[in-house]
Amino acid sequence: MLKFFRKKAEENAPSPARTGAEGEEAAAKLLRGMGWEILARNWKSGRLELDIVARERDTMVFVEVKTRAQGGMQRPFEALTPVKKSHLQRAAQLWLAEHDAWGMSCRFDLVCVTAAQGTYQTELIQNVIEYAESGAGHALGGGHSPWQPW
Repeated sequence: MLKFFRKKAEENAPSPARTGAEGEEAAAKLLRGMGWEILARNWKSGRLELDIVARERDTMVFVEVKTRAQGGMQRPFEALTPVKKSHLQRAAQLWLAEHDAWGMSCRFDLVCVTAAQGTYQTELIQNVIEYAESGAGHALGGGHSPWQPW
């Protein structure tokens, strides 16, 4: 009997893809509300993807969005693994090359989205990839950001 109810609840739950898309929409709404310009969403190059590329004043911001259900086993920011960070850095380099934007200061932010009963709570964490993690250890080219792509 319990198995029947559990299956019914799972059938009514939104798909992970839908939850992720709605979480990305909530993140974009948060950033636009802060005055950021959204330049791209779900930009892809091969197997690499950037959820949101935005401009905050004179800084290019590559935003990763992690959406999880409330009460889940993993908090959204815990899904940002070292491998994922490496992929984000490579994708950012490709985006900058494609858009001839090498002179821009850059940073990586994370929007954590918690979904609960059709509502989405968002939290912005800035500079989730510290420049020291990039292996260079110092700013190059006169950049003022914690990460520079060159």
